[in-house]
Amino acid sequence: MKILVINGHPDPESYNYALSEAYYKGAQEEGLEIQILHLKDLEFNPNLKFGYRKRSTLEPDLEKAINLMNEADHLVWIFPVWWASLPALLKGFIDRSFLPGITYAPQKGLPKKLWKGKTARLIFTSDSPKWYFRLYLHRPVLQQMKKGVLQFCGVGKVKYTHISIVKNSTDTFRNKYLEKVLLLGKGGK
Repeated sequence: MKILVINGHPDPESYNYALSEAYYKGAQEEGLEIQILHLKDLEFNPNLKFGYRKRSTLEPDLEKAINLMNEADHLVWIFPVWWASLPALLKGFIDRSFLPGITYAPQKGLPKKLWKGKTARLIFTSDSPKWYFRLYLHRPVLQQMKKGVLQFCGVGKVKYTHISIVKNSTDTFRNKYLEKVLLLGKGGK
């Protein structure tokens, strides 16, 4: 199984960066085939300039990222929840790389899902309590990523880990989740 970790946080000193490295380390320790993609290291315009009317030329970093995603069996997305949504960098990456003919194929009725057989894990952090995120906001970013993006493209099982409240959390709290994510990596989950 080929695993690709996609870190959507723009700050290399963030807790999300540490989480992505923990997952990567766990998978490596088990000898799993894994690669990591820190979106902050890619050079691309996150703006879908023409919408879907006309395709923009893909930058080399986006072409490489698309190839890595296409080759992966399991995609691990690590990102913070900001304003109940994705960071702009991650949203722009999805807008620019999840294109017709790459992740889905337009046809009459519902599009053909080109990523059947893949699985995914979402690991996201937030500063809102989990109850607030679930009961009041109705988990918008989870629905967006799971149903609106990944399952739309054919990804079957999409599991998630929600880490909250991160702001002002203790080292004990953070280390507990770093260990949990390392174990997820070891299992390729």
